[in-house]
Parts: sequence; structure tokens; C-alpha cells
Amino acid sequence: MQMLHLFAEALFDKVQNTACVTQALVSELWQTLWRDFLFRSTPMALVTLSLVACGGGGGGGGGSNAVNTPVSAGPTNTAPTITDPGALSIPEGTRSVATMSAADAQGQSITFNVVGVDAALFDITNSGSLSFKSVPGFNNPLDANADNIYQVSVQASDGIATSTLALSITVTRNVAFAPADNFANRCGIPRTGVDSNSGNPFPDIQGTFADQNNFLRSWSNDQYLWYDEIEDVNPLTNANSAADVEAYFELMRTFAKTPSGADRDRFHFTYDTEEWNSFSSSGESVGYGAQFILQRSSPPRALVVAFVEAGSSASSPSVDLKRGTQIISADGVNIESGTDTATLNAAIFPSTAGETHQFEVRDLGATSNRTISMTTSAITVDPVPLHKVVATPAGPVGYLQFMDHIATAEEELVSAVTDLAAANITDLVLDLRYNGGGYLIIANQLSYMIAGPSARNQVFETLTFNDKYPNVNPVTGAALQPDMFQEKTVGLTLTSGTDLPTLGLSRVFVLTSGGTCSASESIINGLRGINIEVIQIGTTTCGKPYGFYPKDNCGTTYFSTQFQGINAAGFGDYPDGFSPQNLSEIEGVAIPGCAVEDDFSQPLGNENEALFAAALAYRNSPGTCPALPVSRSLSLLQGPTKQLPGRNGSSQNVFNNQALPGKIIRANAR
Repeated sequence: MQMLHLFAEALFDKVQNTACVTQALVSELWQTLWRDFLFRSTPMALVTLSLVACGGGGGGGGGSNAVNTPVSAGPTNTAPTITDPGALSIPEGTRSVATMSAADAQGQSITFNVVGVDAALFDITNSGSLSFKSVPGFNNPLDANADNIYQVSVQASDGIATSTLALSITVTRNVAFAPADNFANRCGIPRTGVDSNSGNPFPDIQGTFADQNNFLRSWSNDQYLWYDEIEDVNPLTNANSAADVEAYFELMRTFAKTPSGADRDRFHFTYDTEEWNSFSSSGESVGYGAQFILQRSSPPRALVVAFVEAGSSASSPSVDLKRGTQIISADGVNIESGTDTATLNAAIFPSTAGETHQFEVRDLGATSNRTISMTTSAITVDPVPLHKVVATPAGPVGYLQFMDHIATAEEELVSAVTDLAAANITDLVLDLRYNGGGYLIIANQLSYMIAGPSARNQVFETLTFNDKYPNVNPVTGAALQPDMFQEKTVGLTLTSGTDLPTLGLSRVFVLTSGGTCSASESIINGLRGINIEVIQIGTTTCGKPYGFYPKDNCGTTYFSTQFQGINAAGFGDYPDGFSPQNLSEIEGVAIPGCAVEDDFSQPLGNENEALFAAALAYRNSPGTCPALPVSRSLSLLQGPTKQLPGRNGSSQNVFNNQALPGKIIRANAR
């Protein structure tokens, strides 16, 4: 107001000595006062002047040139004042930066915006909450200067005027992670007694569920492949039960997407330790002995039997399930459209021995249903249930059905390959459609047995860990070096050091589905790395070039991605799997072959089964593929879903597949 008073007084003085008040005169006075008093804001409706035109009559003496100068002043609007939060420093793994505040003298609502060289990396809400769009990592700075100092400016506006405050945000290395060993075996509910696997007393001592969370937090930060993409979650927030620990583990992963939009880490899960030890060492798990394929996991669902283990409940005379049998209902709930998914999951994916469940089934070719009852028991998986030789005019073709990369597979694969080599096969059809992976050393051995002499002294796969361990394996402590093709037995089920049999082939036909995962994909990638031709028949594989070392703590075995495998040609980037190149909607890495749906109308290994038949036809006429179906099914695009004894932490409440460890390193076998 003082400014306005001074202006009015100056204008009055001018009027007394000036015959005419012009707009130029008013502007001159105002600008002079502006410079003198350094007024900082643009005023609103500063003054209104009604000016009578200056004129001068000629000799007629002209009329009086009156000056009408009413002056009115409105309120002055000032830009909001932003409170400076000072130096900002946050540890890596934290998205939230600060809550900005600003005050407006006129009481108008304020909106915030963020600008500047690194602004694209940040979000700010209208309440002033400033945060990174994605979790920042110290070892992977994204700021313009790549020095972990992010330069932005926060703007606050009342809709008329805007103020700006420059900020520097420093991301620091998170040093608030105690070693995982500080929390290992400190359990909310410790086990007692003797570990049946080792024969030693359980290592558990009384601790808390918070200790278990802290173990997962520190272990993940140390060894998880994408540790700098984990958002650091307070381990004390939810730490009241074993379920809380499992939920906390689910958060210890990246939520980034693959190029196709799938979760990059879809392989983050747990096993009961005793269950895992039993399955991994002997192939023993709990179930009916039938492998189900969930072709569609949401209504209208479809569930079919893929194969049956000999000597199981599913193969008993009173049940007699066969490949291609449709499951119509489980414990009274319709498979196709039932809403009680808890009952369906409990019946189809049982977790304990001795459970009895009722099923309505329809056999292949039947027109009516029948009712059966199956009881769960310990099932020993046969990893190599079938191998055979098919005579063709172009020479004998071997067929090898390989179901699991478990320890017992070493002996069975050696026996099968010995037989095939004795038959002098000229080609091999390797059926991996239901093989979800397992021990990487088994994949290495089988790849060598297929390629033979051309693989000697060649790299099968090189493992890369996170950037904390560029030269050392964080689990074994050994210096990182390429894994060469394994030419000898390693002592899993055969005496170590015996030469492996070989086929000496320059190509292999691989039958695949969405259940072909991890260590199975390593066979494809490892052989391609040394220029062995791999021809893919089936559907896109699961996409898991990653692996892990199982980690036990408090009775739970954790599987968390620790490494990526790279072949001899330097390639290992197939997070959306491998796809036959004739598939019109290719999600994975395209390789030669044919897209063919799984054929449940024929037994596995039958030359008339669609995938096997397509492989034989391609062999006779390279590039020849059967026509793609008119109606593309889910299984053709993504592969079928398979039942396995694992537990996937991200899908406990949906009617879906259970997870199997894909690519596993066995520390004492390398």
C-alpha cells in the first residue's frame, strides 16, 4: 500500500504542474517508483485512471482539459513460498524422497510440479510427496551425470504465480544390512530333533519371525541378481507368523517386466525343506502320480492328464488314468466353471500324503463320465521314463523322454544314451515338453552326450552374478570361470569320473511347451552356443535364463534368482523363452522349427503324436511344418500349465500352476 500512496502523491504533484496527464506520464511515474523500491511481484489492478484526452484548441481558446484520476488498488498476489528441505540424501532401495510443503499468502490451493535435468525419474503428488518412479540403486545410477546426485527443481503454483526451488538428491549406498548369518537359523518356531536328510540335529535356535525377515532382507540384498531393484521394506512391520515371513519373501524381488509384459522374475518361491530334500535327491514327492495340464486357468477351464507314473494311485486298476483323460470335477466342484477355487486347488494340488479326493473324469474317446477316488502318497518321479529307436528310410531316429533334472537322472540318462549310441542313431528327438528344470549339471552332461567330441573343451555356460560379485561365486567362494561341457559322471547317482557316452550329433530336435523351463532351456542355449543346430517343435518355452542355489532357513527352502547363464557365443537373454520361428506371434527368441499344440490323443513317444510326427516330417523335409490351428489356444501361445510340487509365492490364491525349481546349482556337484 505504501507504494500506491507514493504513486498517488507523485501523480498529484505532476497534475499541479502539467496541463495534460497522459498514459505515458503515468507509466513513467510507475516505472520510476518500481526501480526505486524494487517491488518484487506484479500487482493486480494497481490503479485505474480515467483520462480526458489532452487537446489544445486553436485560437478558440479551447475547452477546459479536465483530468479525472480516480485511483483504486486491488490485492497483491504473491507466488507460494516453498519450504526448503535442505540437503536430501536417501539410501539406495528407497523410493520416497521428501514431502514438499509450500504456503500461499492469499490462501489459494497449490499444485506441485517437478522439472529439471533428472525430472523424468521422479513423481510428485499435489500433496507434495516427491519420490523416484523406480527404486534407485547405487551401483546403477540413472541421473544425467551418473554420479548418484539427481538434480531437479520443484515448482509450486497457485494458478497465477509460480515459485521454483532447486534440489540435489543424493543416493547413498545402503550400509544398513547386517550379514545374513547374523539372523540365520533364528526361528519364530524352531524345529527340534534330527534332520532326516543330514542325520544331524536341526540348527534352529529360538528367535523371532522378525529375525527370519531380517535374514531374507540381508540375504536378498547380498545375492539376489537384481538386488538394487528390491524396495527395502521394514522387516519389523509384519513379523508375527510364518505366513508373514512368506509374504515378506514375496516382496524381496524385482517387479520389472520383460519385453512381452510378463514379470521378469516369475520364479521366486519356497519349498518345505524336508519336502525339497526328498524330491531333489530321489525324485520323491507327494501326489497321485498323474501329471495334470491346466490348459486354461480361468473359466472355461480345461484340465487334462498328461502322463501317469507307474505304480501310483493314478495308475491303479480302480483309477486307471491315461494320457488324454479329462478331469470334469474335483470334490464336487466343476473344473470348467466352478467358483470354489480353494477346493479345486486342494484337490488338484495336494500337499500331504494320505489325502483322499473324488474326481469325475472322462476317458479319451468316451461319451460318458466316471467317478474315481484317488489317495495321495509319496511318488517317485521317473526322470527318463522312455527312450526308443524309430527306423526310417533316412536312418534310425532316437526318441528320449526327459522329465526332470533331478539327481537320479544322471544314471538313467547315461543308460538311455548308451542304448541310443549302440543303435547308431542319426538324429535325436529330445522330449522336454514337461521338464521344468532342475540341476544344471544334468543339463550340461546331457548336452555333452548329444554333441559328443565337438563339445570337448568348449564352454557350456558362464554364470554371471550381481555386480557385487564380478569375479567370485558368492555361494561357493570359488573364482568365476566358464562351465565347460561335462565329459564325465559327477557322482550324483553314478561313481564320479567315468566317461559319458556320446551320440556325436550336429543337430537335435527338441519338443517344447510352456513347461520347458530353465535347465531345459539351458540345453537349447548351450548347444546353440557351439553351433549345434536346435530345431524346436511345440510351443514357446517359459523363459528362464536364470538360476539359484536353494537356501534353507528355519524349515523353509528359498529359491531366489542369483545368476544368469550365458552360452559360449555370449548369449543368454531370453526372458520370454524360445519360440518356433513360424509362430506368427513370437514372444521369445525365434529359432528354426514348427509351432505345434500338445496332442493328448496319442501316447508320448508314439510316432503319430503331433509333436513327434512334426519332428519326423521336418527331418524328411526341412522347413515343412503342419498348419497352425485356426483357433489359437492358450497352450499354443504360452504353453500349458503344469502341476508340480512347489509353491509359488505370487500365486497362492489363484487356480494356477505350482512352481518347480528351474535351474539349480548343486554346490557339491560342481
